[in-house]
Amino acid sequence: QVQLVESGGGLVQPGGSLRLSCKASGSIVSIYRMDWYRQAPGKQRELVAGITSGGVTNYKDSVKGRFTISRDNAKNTVYLQMNSLNPEDTAVYYCKAVIATMERTYAYDYWGQGTQVTVSS
Repeated sequence: QVQLVESGGGLVQPGGSLRLSCKASGSIVSIYRMDWYRQAPGKQRELVAGITSGGVTNYKDSVKGRFTISRDNAKNTVYLQMNSLNPEDTAVYYCKAVIATMERTYAYDYWGQGTQVTVSS
């Protein structure tokens, strides 16, 4: 059993910052890629940023230079530092991780429950 728990969302004014965290727990053998997705009302879920186990990152174009993804492998945690937020960043943010566990032969995708980020004055 694996759980991903996100935290750090909230209401912030335009131009402000938030730091999201997502901690994985359970019978984890290895965590491979970790990603942050977001879903705004009426829109499809989209990839915001990702990071490999080796630390290679990628970003959605509209967040490059404003968002930074990082991870602490010792803590099984991925972070998303979000700066210069604007109303278009308003969404529910989800983390996803590719995780190998003791119970399953192959690694699978696991999702967190989501955390709301609202950017408004």
